[in-house]
Amino acid sequence: MGGVPVHYVDLRAFCYATEDESRVVRALRTYLPDDVDLDRVVTTGHHGDRIVVLSARVERADGVRHVLDRVRELDDLDAVLDELDDRVDEDCSFHLSLDKQAALDGAVRRGDGIRLRAKVEAYPARRAAAIDAIRGVLTAS
Repeated sequence: MGGVPVHYVDLRAFCYATEDESRVVRALRTYLPDDVDLDRVVTTGHHGDRIVVLSARVERADGVRHVLDRVRELDDLDAVLDELDDRVDEDCSFHLSLDKQAALDGAVRRGDGIRLRAKVEAYPARRAAAIDAIRGVLTAS
């Protein structure tokens, strides 16, 4: 992929009271390089239930490349590419939801449970340039 036009990638998942936290950690690790630490914040839901927010920011180029290589494994990557207008915001961030349950088994699928946000380098910092940049990253061989 050469240089990666992405400043950083954030991954986040919620671990609800009914879930095993170690399994949610394992699901997140499906996308993360081994040397990236997870942040853990305990909070309370609307009805007083315990929620653990697990998140990681990947900033090193090799780590960003690792995460995006996993995203490129999506079976429906062409659909994601077709939706880039809806997935890149005005702040040049690319958004994607990934299947937390599938990630438990190491599978890469779109779905619910894991949120990915990649801050795309775009010069000038415009949405159209960011769309072009992330398209190039996701289609690189």
